[in-house]
Parts: sequence; structure tokens; C-alpha cells
Amino acid sequence: MPEPLTPGELLALDRQHVWHPYGPMPGKAAPLLVESASGVRLRLAEPVDGQDELVDGMSSWWSAVHGYNHPVLNDAAHGQLERMSHVMFGGLTHEPAVRLAKRLVDISPEPLQHVFLADSGSVSVEVAVKMCLQYWRSLGKPRKQRLLTWRGGYHGDTWQPMSVCDPDGGMHELWQGALPRQIFADAPPAGFDAAPDEAYAAHLRELIGRHAEELAAVIVEPVVQGAGGMSFHSPAYLRVLREACDEHGVLLVFDEIATGFGRTGALFAAGHAGVAPDVMCLGKALTGGYLTLAATLCTTAVADGISRGALPVLAHGPTFMGNPLAAAVADASISLLLSQDWGQEVKRIESGLQNGLAPAADLPGVREVRVLGAIGVVQLDHEVDMAAATRAAVREGVWLRPFRDLIYTMPPYITGDDDVARICAAVCAAAREG
Repeated sequence: MPEPLTPGELLALDRQHVWHPYGPMPGKAAPLLVESASGVRLRLAEPVDGQDELVDGMSSWWSAVHGYNHPVLNDAAHGQLERMSHVMFGGLTHEPAVRLAKRLVDISPEPLQHVFLADSGSVSVEVAVKMCLQYWRSLGKPRKQRLLTWRGGYHGDTWQPMSVCDPDGGMHELWQGALPRQIFADAPPAGFDAAPDEAYAAHLRELIGRHAEELAAVIVEPVVQGAGGMSFHSPAYLRVLREACDEHGVLLVFDEIATGFGRTGALFAAGHAGVAPDVMCLGKALTGGYLTLAATLCTTAVADGISRGALPVLAHGPTFMGNPLAAAVADASISLLLSQDWGQEVKRIESGLQNGLAPAADLPGVREVRVLGAIGVVQLDHEVDMAAATRAAVREGVWLRPFRDLIYTMPPYITGDDDVARICAAVCAAAREG
């Protein structure tokens, strides 16, 4: 075993060598050093502002829905480690991957019958795009190679996903001109419960109809636009997209990486609309935050179309595809979720967020407060001072990760009422000081 390093030594090495997400090298501010995690708490290696542990209001970027160090998921990981941690998926298969694929087919919208296991959410979107492009090439329509989405979206940081993120206000403006040129509809009108805007519905139909000859697919985040702005829209627009795609011969892709597995109050956000996509992307909460894993599901029509082409295979094969350790934990995580009244837990958290965040609406600089399922958002009328907002939340004993003009929370489903209230107090404090 190597000699243990002090917190100071670790942070010095971190600054020297470790490049953190969406940050410069070296970083401007020292990250907090986490020693361990259990339940909904992150234990710090050294106290910060008098806090030696923080309630996690982020579910580790929306993935740790069961919290940390959960005995069921630990047992699944330990049991699989004793059998094998990995084996290549080319020419081989194994029980964890087969069980997981069958589980995903059983719980997802009925037309989705086939599962491609990928490494991460962004890669699952890459695979989805490749499926759609290859489908049309296999059918002799290679001109259908563009994608349509709406503004305000975010689909990941690899190449094709960046091309369908918001081209102006998003995180990938730098790459405009290099990325594939996609087609962007206006952002959907805000409000999950808002009456559908017929003019906007007509805008979607017209755009899809006008570009149908070159469109391979429409891709959107259903109901919740996540990292692009944490905004909610009416499920009715998903039905509009389904109808227009069917009418004009365009595939429909739902990116449920952030919304899947109950976060919005439905197991999948598509359930709010009662429609099924042709392709669906899953990730984040798939393994309960334990390991990186994602999945791209498609219909039999899509799979058969690809199989009839000149190249009758989907030419994609990550080294760690179908990783047995990740698949075993994912299957255990889904079993754990479905064995509980997860819907009631999400409703309980929703109620706590509505009550606890309501006072933020009266704070100076707050534009809007909105809650849906286990998602709470305070939007400011200015760019958040991330350092000040983070310090304010830490003083309240909570970990948050604000961005742009947003201070938001997506707590684990096991978060108790007192901790939900604590998270809300931290969000309000961050809004006051950020």
C-alpha cells in the first residue's frame, strides 16, 4: 500500500495534475476533498466553514438516486467482483448484461425492444445518432442525415451530442462552424402544467415538414431540459413531435439520461405524454451512481432497417461495452427502485422542495422558482457568483453546484424531510449571496 497523503498534499497534487470538468488548468478554486460518503452525506477530509460533512443536494450530477454506500448495491458489486469484473462483449455475453437488457426492455415504452450498452450518457447519444443515420442509409436515403432539436437543450460533450446542444447560449458555442450543422426549433414554451401553445406546435410541425427530406431524426430531452437551462415544458409537445415525425417519415429520439428512473415523477419522462420514441438514451441513475454505464434502446423497425443495409451491423463497439460489474449494479439499482414506492418518495421530495424554496421567490435578483418531481430550481436574473453561492451552501451544510444563472437541486430519493428542508435553506442562502 502506498503511504497515505495528507489533505494538503492531495490538494497540491490535484492542482498540479488533475483537470476538473468545465474548469481551467490549473483550477481557479480548490475543490473540496471528499473522504467518504454514506446515505446522503459526503464526509470531508478536513472541515470547511465548520462543516465536516455535507448533505448532497446534487445526487452526484443526478445519478446517486439511492444515496451512497447502499448495502444492496454494495452486495451486487461485491458478488460480481468475485465472479468477474470485466470480459469483452465481442463474441461473448454474460448474465448481468442479458438480465439488464431484459429489465430495460420490460420497464421502458413497449416498442423499444433492443438495447445497446454504452460507456456514458454522451456516448449513448452518439450511438443513437449513428443508429438513425445508418437506418436511413440502409433504406437508401442517405440525404436524411441532419438532426432537428429545440433550443435550450443539452445532450453531452462528445461530437454529435455537442451539435444538438443550444448553439448560442449553450456550453459549446466555441465549436460552431466545426460541428455538423443541425436544425433548431425555438425553445419550447415554459411550464409543465401550461396549456399547449398552438402556434408553437404549428412551428414544430412546419419545421419538421419543411426539412423532412434531409432529417434523419428529431432529438429532444422530454419534459425537462437539463444542463441547458433546467426548464420544464408541457408533455403535449412530445405528442406533437411524435405525430409530426410519423407523418413525415422522421425518427424520434428521447434523451432520458437526466430524466429517466423517476426523477420527474414518472419512471420515464415520456410517460407524462403517453408516447414512445424510436430511440431512447439512458444513463446517470442507471447504476445508482456507482459506475459509468449508459444504454441506447431502439425499436425493432430501427434494428431491422440497419440489418437490411449494405453494412448490416451497427459499427460501434466500446472496449468496456456491457461491463459485467456495471451491469450487475445497474440491474440491482433498478430492482431496488422498483421494490419501493419510489413515486411516493419523489412526491414527498417535490412537496418539500415546493415549500422550502417558496421563500426564494421574494429574494432580490430571483427571476423564478420552479419545482417538478425531485427537481428544484431557483433562476436568477444574473450570472451566479459560483464561488459565493457555493460557500453559502457549504455554511448551511449542503453541497450544491450552481451554474450560469441557476441554483438548483436534485437530491437522492432517500433524502429525509429534514435534509430536504436543509437543502432548501442552502439554495435560498446561495441565491441571496450568489
